[in-house]
Amino acid sequence: MRVLGVDPGLTRCGIGIVDAAISKQKIDFVAVGVIKSSPDLPLEQRLLEIDRGLRDWITEHKPDVIAVERVFSQHNVRTVMGTAQVAGIALLAAAQSDTKVVMHTPSEVKAAVTGSGRAKKDQVAQMVQKILKLKDAPKPVDATDALALAICHIWRGAGDARLNSAIMKERSRLGSLKALKA
Repeated sequence: MRVLGVDPGLTRCGIGIVDAAISKQKIDFVAVGVIKSSPDLPLEQRLLEIDRGLRDWITEHKPDVIAVERVFSQHNVRTVMGTAQVAGIALLAAAQSDTKVVMHTPSEVKAAVTGSGRAKKDQVAQMVQKILKLKDAPKPVDATDALALAICHIWRGAGDARLNSAIMKERSRLGSLKALKA
């Protein structure tokens, strides 16, 4: 499974891609980067730049899933608005490329990667570096956060898939038992 993580931001949108075989739980680093937009441009042009960048990454890397950070309330309304707009661009790009999309909260990502939903940015970066066996943690932090999102989805998604499979098998078994009794 190939996952593209998106850490939405209007000035810097972090992008990270990892590959994983669910059965092995081994995660491989594929690519990382940042899509930038200039604060000097009108908002619609900034969003267009980010859209083009996201589509280029999707076309080049063909992810199976796009994991986007769920926007959470912040004190700075301008920051949260820009983040929400970029998250919307990521959701739209996923839909238009017919790619499954999932959203994870920052605390989910931190908990999945470090074991604590209250981990600091440097702790997340250290764990991303360790998990992916990278020489250095990617910079800026937006890039590291995007990789953390992708890792989170691999680990949470694999567990969710196993749980859903077990539920479906049990429902099937119970349906077969009902049919035998009838």
